[in-house]
Amino acid sequence: MKSITKIAICICLTSNLFPPLMASEYHFGGFLKANARYVDGNIAFQDSWTGGGNVSNSAKRTQFSAAESRFNVKITHAEVSGFAEIDFAGSAQGNAAFSNSYSPRLRHAYINYQQFTAGQTWSTMVNTSTFAETADLGGPLVGQAMVRQTLVRYSTENWQFALENPYTYGTKAESEQVKQQWVDTSNDYVPDAVVRFNQQGDWGNVSVSSLLRYLDPEETAQLAAGVSVAAKIYTLGKDDLRLQLHHGNLGRYVGTDAARDMINGKVETTTSAMFAYRHFWSEHMRSSLFYGRTITEEEQNDRFHTGVNLFTNLTPALAVGVEVGRYQIADKINPYTGVSAPQGTSNYAQLSLQLHI
Repeated sequence: MKSITKIAICICLTSNLFPPLMASEYHFGGFLKANARYVDGNIAFQDSWTGGGNVSNSAKRTQFSAAESRFNVKITHAEVSGFAEIDFAGSAQGNAAFSNSYSPRLRHAYINYQQFTAGQTWSTMVNTSTFAETADLGGPLVGQAMVRQTLVRYSTENWQFALENPYTYGTKAESEQVKQQWVDTSNDYVPDAVVRFNQQGDWGNVSVSSLLRYLDPEETAQLAAGVSVAAKIYTLGKDDLRLQLHHGNLGRYVGTDAARDMINGKVETTTSAMFAYRHFWSEHMRSSLFYGRTITEEEQNDRFHTGVNLFTNLTPALAVGVEVGRYQIADKINPYTGVSAPQGTSNYAQLSLQLHI
């Protein structure tokens, strides 16, 4: 009898400490995307222009791919929600000789609770509403903020404050006799800090972000800072103008692979910009004209990406688009080697078919 009483007491206490779980809601999304991409020029073929690239012999290449297809799930449970997303871009698992298989790549995995966000998602520097609609994945990456990483963020109606994963991307100071080496990231111990202000209305939205970093790769402490402005502004009818302007020690936060955080032990300074104008020809047909560019001071990089496209919806869920554009590397003389950087240009055409889930 005593043992039964003890069990009853335990069950009662447990039910008080851990109330019954409420039902969770699951929402699945993403899209299937098929690309046909043709590139002609002396910048080596890329699935999308990332802001980096190698100048080589002129070549022509066509590639079909479905690796940009994307799947996500959102989970909502009372005040808590979570989001996870994968795609297959950038995978090196398979090849065209057999299987054409691709490994899943984690894009997002984060938790929202009240005003806090924790996990991997877009950096607070990134205003996704200002991305151009393009067939090339990401659009003019060379001129825009495009970073996903793990962070902790507090948000109010207009302000966001975040601590984000620190990582120093670049080369350390070496003597002339020693080839430049990549920075040792084992001494990245102070999180990057981002503060952002947002304002929106019927006219569109604008965000202003500031980045503060403490770079100490070789125990030579250096502060780095930068500012970013991004806006989406509605113009005539359904048309809109999308803008981004960036300046300062932004490094890997802007231009993807166009700029480093440090060059030869010195903090890099970057100036970047992108714009895109989207015009609706009809209810379902639209075009975007876009341009992005990054210029750096230390490494003397100068790279841009421009293009124009036409999209139409065959059904509410199915869109087809064609795009033509140019990617160019016009880097100057490297001040540390005294050697003129290779110059390159590639033109491309891309056809995309995208089915939203």
